[in-house]
Amino acid sequence: MTAAEAAVAEAFRQEWGKIVASLIRMTGNWDLAEECAQEAFAAALTKWASDGVPDRPGAWLTTTARNRALDRLRRSKTEAVKLQEVAALSAPDEPAAWGDSGVQDDRLRLMFTCCHPALTLEARVALTLRTLAGLTTAEIARAFLVPEATMAKRLTRAKHKIRDARIPYRVPPAHLLPERTTGVLAVLYLLFNEGYSASAGGDLMRPDLTGEAIRLSRLLAGLMPDEPETTGLLALMLLQDARSAARLDGQGELVSLEDQDRTRWDQAKIAEGIELLEAALRRQRAGPYQLQAAIAACHAEAPRPADTDWAQIALLYGELGKFGRSAVVELNRAVAVAMAEGPEAGLALVDELAADDGLSGYYLLPATRADLLRRLDRRAEAAASYRAALKLAPTEPERRYLTKRLSQVSG
Repeated sequence: MTAAEAAVAEAFRQEWGKIVASLIRMTGNWDLAEECAQEAFAAALTKWASDGVPDRPGAWLTTTARNRALDRLRRSKTEAVKLQEVAALSAPDEPAAWGDSGVQDDRLRLMFTCCHPALTLEARVALTLRTLAGLTTAEIARAFLVPEATMAKRLTRAKHKIRDARIPYRVPPAHLLPERTTGVLAVLYLLFNEGYSASAGGDLMRPDLTGEAIRLSRLLAGLMPDEPETTGLLALMLLQDARSAARLDGQGELVSLEDQDRTRWDQAKIAEGIELLEAALRRQRAGPYQLQAAIAACHAEAPRPADTDWAQIALLYGELGKFGRSAVVELNRAVAVAMAEGPEAGLALVDELAADDGLSGYYLLPATRADLLRRLDRRAEAAASYRAALKLAPTEPERRYLTKRLSQVSG
């Protein structure tokens, strides 16, 4: 990869959401915003290769994308009125452009637009991941465990719904925030998860996405200080992100939770996460994000793997399941049961899940089964499950980890 290509790739990770969000605010046209942003990044590949990477890549890309959008609008006779609107909106520091909330963050406005209650929850999440995080349709489809063509149709319908219903591009006033909360929290958590465990590619983690999810969660918690689930989600992200430095070793290989060097965990994030969790729980309106944060806290507070309260974690997963059946939650509960009661007990639960189609294509199902079989010294069966997991693993670090485990039970 050339220096220009590397710079463009890094700029995409850092700037895509900002650029698309500002173009949507400027033009009101989602497809045009994405197209002009893509054209700007394509132009950067050529221009930066010949002229060098600019001192402020994000500013260069934003200006180029805005100019492309303005040129396209000028060429379209039907958009003459829109040019007048653009002139009024082009000064982002004007309070009148912020909406009733007074929040001037384009990305937060974009998120609330995507999460309008007129859209289905799946469409809200998918559209935000596409426009804010720059995930491809294929990556989002994998996150939802649906075919790429199905996801493409959902995205198109969502954009048309926003256009036809004239859904405003703004953070809504305080009295309308609660009706958007579920969708916004789901978007933020999926954005964080894509950064914490990438759905594809050579890297296990995308710190730009986890950082953006935490940043937006802080803004949302400030907007809704009395909503415990927003605080719980921020606590959950901090507690999970605290382990990031220990998830890969010096050679870039994946390290399982039980083998991580806990001295590398970020104690400041753990302390903040626990403080936020306790504040949320004091409101006595426990929800799924608070429960997941409580599970993360059980791990964070254990100085050694042997000190982990797996029985409490299994109980918390059981409570989490009451908020809606989730095969992924059931799989995680099976792991906790295995650690608390023995691998046989966990394996029975995993085999029940395997008989259902809810996790077909999800590599952690055969990977978990393989690990439990390895602990039971059923090596041939474990090897078969590791091979099945290898076919489904999305990133190179995960494939290398599974290959290592496979060699252990095969040799």
